[in-house]
Parts: sequence; C-alpha cells; structure tokens
Amino acid sequence: MTIPTVTLNDGNDIPQLGYGVFKVPPADTERAVSEALEVGYRHIDTAAVYGNEAGVGAAIASSGLSRGDLYVTTKLWNDRHDGEEPHAAIRESLDKLRLDAVDLYLVHWPTPAADNYVHAWEKMIEIQDAGHTRSIGVSNHLVAHLERIVDATGVVPAVNQIELHPAYQQREITDWAAGKGVKIEAWGPLGQGKYDLFGAEPVASAASAHGKTPAQVVLRWHLQHGFIVFPKSVRRERLEENRDVFDFDLSDAEVAAIDALDSGDGSGRVSAHPDEVH
Repeated sequence: MTIPTVTLNDGNDIPQLGYGVFKVPPADTERAVSEALEVGYRHIDTAAVYGNEAGVGAAIASSGLSRGDLYVTTKLWNDRHDGEEPHAAIRESLDKLRLDAVDLYLVHWPTPAADNYVHAWEKMIEIQDAGHTRSIGVSNHLVAHLERIVDATGVVPAVNQIELHPAYQQREITDWAAGKGVKIEAWGPLGQGKYDLFGAEPVASAASAHGKTPAQVVLRWHLQHGFIVFPKSVRRERLEENRDVFDFDLSDAEVAAIDALDSGDGSGRVSAHPDEVH
C-alpha cells in the first residue's frame, strides 16, 4: 500500500511514514537504507551529527530510484549556528548525500544557552532561498523558541520534529503547531524502549483486537493524529512490520485510551530537555 503524504504549510508534500537512521552505525547505514528503500520507504531522515549521511547518499545512489521519488531530511548541528556556518554545513551535507538539494532541512536543537537560534533560522531561510532545500523546519523547539523565531522573521517552520510517544505527547507544542499549520514529526515514536509501552493495556488490547503488534498500534496512533513518524530499525522484518500500518484504523475509543497514557506532568520524557542541550 502506498504511504500517504501530508501537505506542509509551504505547499510541499511529505510522506507521513519514513525511515530514521538515528544511531544506525555508519558502516551499516548503506545496507539498512537500501533495505528500507526495497521495502518501500521513500522518506529518509538523517542528520549531520549522526555521522551517516554518506551511507544514506550511497544507498540512494545505488537504489535506481529517481530523485523525485525520494524525500530526504537532514539537520544543522548545534555548533554550526553562527556566522555563515549554516551555509557551509548544508554544502557539506549535500556532498555526503550526493544530492543537489534536500527536501527538508532542520535546525536540530535550539541551544538556547548560546542564544543563536534566531540567527540560525535566518540562515535557514537563506538556504531555502538559495535552492539547497525545498522546505525548512526545526527540531526540539519549544513554544517559546518557536514564537521567537517567527516574531523575528515572519517565517513559520514547516515542521517541528520532537520527542513524542504515548507517555509524552507535548500537547502545548502540538496545539501551537496546529494553530500555525506546522506539522509535527515524532522522533522516538515508540518510546525508545525505555518504558513498557507495549505492555500498556490500551496498546495491548488494540493489538489483540486488530491482529497487529503493539508497535504497529502505536505507529497507527501517531498516523491518525496526523503526525509524521519514522521508526528506526536495522532489521528487515521490523522494517516491513513498521510499514504495514495502513490496512486498519483504531477506533476513536482506542485512540482516546492511548491518549490517556500521558500523565500531563512531563514525566514521560525519555530523552534530553531542549533547554539543556548545547
């Protein structure tokens, strides 16, 4: 089944399910991405700091797929925000990816202690204007960061890629994004295995009811909320399982029950707080 797309606020379309290569070892990346493309993924999410852009580029080059059939995202790392560094960084990423342009370029973290994320966002706008990326967005930005960059430039990000899973739904950010037409991309969509998400009663019950795995149920929950999601795996059978989420729908009651897994107090976060990453 074809992976659906969603339309961003700049008019570009993005596949709603992709393959993320966070923590995929550089030596394994070409194989893993090649298998993902063979399985049917067409959206690859990488980042300069992952150290595996070259492997992504090699897999794309050997895939035989036309550039227009692929969606590629990479990200600007924290030590490249100042001066003209963002322009140098995107050129380096494009060289490693063997591409003339990416589809989406993101500011990876706001690094508020350095107080240079507004400058980074201004440079992202220039990078888009120069044709090095079709769309620009941010990652791990809280509402205060988002409001500041929009107030300074008048340009609203196309996406915000954030930690998001049933125990940590970041509703302040998702509500803000919905009001501004910003699409949410969920990283760590399965909670990175750091809590018993699959054993949670609403997830387990829905899996049983639909004849699906708990992971498939959680990915379906993301999709029905309109989130863009890219689970990571280096195993072909898991790649296939994660893609097989378009032949069933969770009921409104099932979605609501999974929604209720978030305590609302922020305790479900399993990774770093954006104000503490520099």
